[in-house]
Amino acid sequence: MRNTLALILTLGAASPAFAASGPFFSLGNTDFVVLLGFIVFIAVLFYFKVPGMIGGALDTRAEGIKSELDEARALHEEARSLLASYERKQREVQTQADAIVAAAKDDAALAAEQAKADLEQSIARRLAAAKDQIASAEASAVKEVRDQAITVAVSAANAVLAKQMTAAHANKLIDSAIADVGEKLH
Repeated sequence: MRNTLALILTLGAASPAFAASGPFFSLGNTDFVVLLGFIVFIAVLFYFKVPGMIGGALDTRAEGIKSELDEARALHEEARSLLASYERKQREVQTQADAIVAAAKDDAALAAEQAKADLEQSIARRLAAAKDQIASAEASAVKEVRDQAITVAVSAANAVLAKQMTAAHANKLIDSAIADVGEKLH
């Protein structure tokens, strides 16, 4: 604490105000000379209208900054409107995409239904064709069995008739068959 008090007294005693000696309003006093130089400097600045130029430059700069701010606001508003426009377009595109997806789903459902109907028709045709083939095979089998039965019956009848038939009786049958054929042909 003692050291800081000594330092403050030493610095205070060495100030330039205490370096001048004599009366204040004399040219020998440096403080008075500096004050006169400062007043002359300020007078020269006012004579050449430096504060006006500085004010004008500051006003010009302020106007430039204001115009840049106005331009920035305008650009900001334009950017907002563009953003809103793009967001609107994006919503429209999203709506169109949703509509396309919905239409594609509907088309897919219709195609699936059509394919199901076509498959059912194809199965029905194949079943009908299979039934026709079965009926045809059944009819063929029945015909074959009948033909076989007729062949067996004729063979059996031949065998029975051959055992029971005499030559005179055979001649009589032949004559009667020839007569029947002659009547039917005429």
